[in-house]
Amino acid sequence: MTMTLSELTRAIQQHIDLDMDEEVAQGMAEHALGFFGFYNRIIDNALEPTDRNLFYMFQDYDLLTTESEETTLWDGREWRIHYWKFKPELRERVEAYMQRNLDPEEIDPFADIYGGQTNINSIWTRESERVTNPNAFTSDW
Repeated sequence: MTMTLSELTRAIQQHIDLDMDEEVAQGMAEHALGFFGFYNRIIDNALEPTDRNLFYMFQDYDLLTTESEETTLWDGREWRIHYWKFKPELRERVEAYMQRNLDPEEIDPFADIYGGQTNINSIWTRESERVTNPNAFTSDW
């Protein structure tokens, strides 16, 4: 599975930081895609240590995975080759995320803070009555 630049840019923003500037995410995506080219996996030996650190970070954020295979050398020794590849379900997750079309400003993380209470003032009135009238206190616990 090869990823497009825009798909990987969105995946980086979605998995690492929704507030990440698109240019930063696109730069990271270009850097990673520069290794893959038109292939769906790359050999780990092709990476410099700093690039490998980026790939480990992408693995931590569930964007990349590793696989390995063993082969027998001409002298009978076993040789293990390690590869990096994009997670198989990554494209589907990005597409599902993009289809939601949710504007982050429309999502109110505190919308249900009072348990769906429609009249917020009644909560504060009840609390103030408990303080002013000690006989009105009943335990809700």
